Amino acid sequence: MMDAIASASMSMSAAQFSVEYAMSMAKKVMDTQELAAEEMLEMLPPTQSLGQFIDTYA
Repeated sequence: MMDAIASASMSMSAAQFSVEYAMSMAKKVMDTQELAAEEMLEMLPPTQSLGQFIDTYA
């Protein structure tokens, strides 16, 4: 009985560690993708006419 409880506890601990690790890696990937997107947006040429005119006939 005690072995089963200890085994279940170890399994739950390992599962919790696995989930925390996966979440940590996912957050790092999202941060990396955000930085890459910011860099690509900075590489775009500036648009000077954007937002200066409103098309009221559209």
